[in-house]
Amino acid sequence: MGATITETGVNFSVFSRHAEGMILILIESPAEDSPCEELRLDAKKNRTGDMWHCHIPGLKAGTLYLYRADGPYIPEKGFRFNKNKTLIDPYAKALTDLANWDLQACMGYYAAESFNDLSFSYQDDIFTQPRCVVVDDDFDWQGDMPLNYPLRFSVLYETHVRGLTAHPNSGVKHPGTYRGVIEKIPFFKDLGITSIEFLPIQEFNEREIARHNLRTGETLTNYWGYSTIAFFAPKGSYASDKSPGGQVREFKEMVRELHKAGLEVILDIVFNHTAEGNEWGPTFSFRGLDNTIYYMLDENRRYYKNFSGCGNTVNCNHPVVRTFILDCLRYWVMEMHVDGFRFDLGSILGRDQEGRLMENPPVLERIAEDPLLSNTKIIAEAWDAGGAYQVGWFPGGRWAEWNDRYRDDVRKYWRGDPRQTRHLATRLSGSSDLYLRDGRKPFHSINFITSHDGFTLRDLVSYETKHNDENGENNRDGNNTNYSANYGIEGPTFNPAIETLRERVMRNFIATMMVSLGTPMILGGDEIGRTQGGNNNAYCQDNEISWYDWSHLEKYRGLYRFVKEMIAFRLRHSGFMRPEFYTGRDGNYNAIPDISWFDEKGETPDWEKIGPCMALRMDGSKADIMADRDDNDFFIMFNAEAKPNFFNICDPLEGKKWVRAVDTALPSPRDICTPGGEEPLPSAVNYLVKEQSMVILISKAL
Repeated sequence: MGATITETGVNFSVFSRHAEGMILILIESPAEDSPCEELRLDAKKNRTGDMWHCHIPGLKAGTLYLYRADGPYIPEKGFRFNKNKTLIDPYAKALTDLANWDLQACMGYYAAESFNDLSFSYQDDIFTQPRCVVVDDDFDWQGDMPLNYPLRFSVLYETHVRGLTAHPNSGVKHPGTYRGVIEKIPFFKDLGITSIEFLPIQEFNEREIARHNLRTGETLTNYWGYSTIAFFAPKGSYASDKSPGGQVREFKEMVRELHKAGLEVILDIVFNHTAEGNEWGPTFSFRGLDNTIYYMLDENRRYYKNFSGCGNTVNCNHPVVRTFILDCLRYWVMEMHVDGFRFDLGSILGRDQEGRLMENPPVLERIAEDPLLSNTKIIAEAWDAGGAYQVGWFPGGRWAEWNDRYRDDVRKYWRGDPRQTRHLATRLSGSSDLYLRDGRKPFHSINFITSHDGFTLRDLVSYETKHNDENGENNRDGNNTNYSANYGIEGPTFNPAIETLRERVMRNFIATMMVSLGTPMILGGDEIGRTQGGNNNAYCQDNEISWYDWSHLEKYRGLYRFVKEMIAFRLRHSGFMRPEFYTGRDGNYNAIPDISWFDEKGETPDWEKIGPCMALRMDGSKADIMADRDDNDFFIMFNAEAKPNFFNICDPLEGKKWVRAVDTALPSPRDICTPGGEEPLPSAVNYLVKEQSMVILISKAL
């Protein structure tokens, strides 16, 4: 499949079952008016089954090409072939610049007729269509291979390639690019995360949004990139190398250098829909090659099933599409060396060709069982826009999941909502209510407080409502249920008491996540107090709303230090990365259970009546049978009440004493101690936990 370089030329191969004719277009240069040659493939010589193919001698890497597919245009039956429309190869490994792409020219119907998709367009779009690039896979990897850390030893960091370094104060030579990411490696190393999860980097069209920013008048863009055009092709505008195929080389350079620094690469990938939209959308690839195969169609096959909320739904469990998805994943692992994937709206991959959720979806099982992906991280967003919600029930065996139950329960607890303490205990324990049932482990829960989709951490403690007016949708977009608080003033404030409380709660969120069983994920920029001004859906904001303002690194130096030290604290202690759920029983290594729960009086809690105060004792002995030594024991206290409370402290084991490692109510740098610098307690019997704060004690030998 795709364009493959041989010893003597290039072999082209593309799938279409229902096309009656196929034309390969060879183009001289990326220029709009570049000369081209159209080669009609012979159905007898150049077709094997449903594959159209030909070998062209003398061609090399950098060759530009497109297709035309001829066939019936009968939208009522699902056929939308139009030989006037040039088509991108679904297996294209790179595209030329999309800056001048005219989507109106790509419409398969006569768009001037009030979006009458039953009409037929005779307009040729070759002068505005981006071209596919023949790519040479040869690259000096210098011995690199995917790192494939075990999930339980990972700390994920979700970020945007462009937004990371696009700000003028980012301090890099190549802002907004893969090379800009390389320049930020010292920052990532200092922070201590293990894995970087990038928002979509497969080629997409930033210019597909026609709305304007109501404040500035600027045209909005598709910033996040959840609208894929070419699944094998890295985003060209994220590369500083603008030569044909340069984005592939630069992406590989980024992966290689991140791996050298010990940092994994995880890609957010969007198999649930494409940028071709519904029946009124453009025809530039899948729709023009074989609409009835690639998409789920309604009973009236003129229309598309829309479980993605974006106009169409990829027919993921059709055998041909399953092969396409597996080929794509294997390419990114084998040729691009990535370490894992996060599957946007992953529940769609569990729907059959009629849109029904399946008990054992073939594509999910194939991904989980594929021998070439066996060490690759696979993470599902276990819901879709069609009403599926499968957190804790995602099929396919070894899948990890974004755990939004964790996000919401922890947010509600620290906001002070009533009757949330027992839910916090469940989330701290690895969400066994979700993952124990089918044999999965605590690390299959991706624990997060914030993500790209929603408030940043700073906005979570600064805004009670969303402020998305600049998105041009009259503030209707974005989630209305955020479980956020502003602590007295909506938005920024110079009130020192409110600022102190906000930073304390931010530390609470980070500390809670780092001591929870499961795999923690940080939203990039939270560690430096990044704000989006209350916008909880900045998908269209390629500007300072979304970009990292690196001046915050100094402004929030104390917060950054806390996050950095808290990550290191987690990774030092195997007890927080244990591979099995707590049992609440004696592990036969000593006389105490692996975890014990208390109220502030030191008594066993009544989970139906417990208030906003809770403590736990975690036994670190043999918390991880693979570890070569016992971990410390821990006593952790949580106080979500708006007043301080004394907590009774249970006795440490004989020959040990408790020392304070973390107190989120203390000013930096006393809020978290470095190893060996833990502070003695003022009392061995009780501890005053300040309002809306948490404390972590660890055991030390006398």
